[in-house]
Amino acid sequence: MSETVKAILDRKGREVVTLAPQASIGEAATTLNEHRIGAIVVTGVDGAIVGIFTERDLVRAVAQSGAGCLTQPVSSIMTSSVKRCSEDTRVNELMEVMTAGRFRHLPVEHGGKLGGIVSIGDVVKSRMSEVEREAADIKAYIAS
Repeated sequence: MSETVKAILDRKGREVVTLAPQASIGEAATTLNEHRIGAIVVTGVDGAIVGIFTERDLVRAVAQSGAGCLTQPVSSIMTSSVKRCSEDTRVNELMEVMTAGRFRHLPVEHGGKLGGIVSIGDVVKSRMSEVEREAADIKAYIAS
């Protein structure tokens, strides 16, 4: 049985880099670079998820509007219909959602607010650990 998002967050932490919707695309680009991340969750004053801004969004904005887009607010280009998961979501379900939607990052919503974020790397790491455990169990069974 696959582990839950809660287990992933317990291991890696729940800290998420966020920005307000009125932050500029230039600020978002700087933040992505400084933190060496691929996505920023955009939150409202109440901590609710209002969007996600990714490297792909940045590339699309620059390709469409040139460097002038860097002064525009993140809200003008972010993805506002954000897929979310909960702490109870299982890794197998995450793989399906992320593959189907071609998402590399999925915010975790807890009590209507941002509770963490999982990346495709987190999902792969979890799945690899699970496969390694299964292999060790099979070896132990064969040896007994």
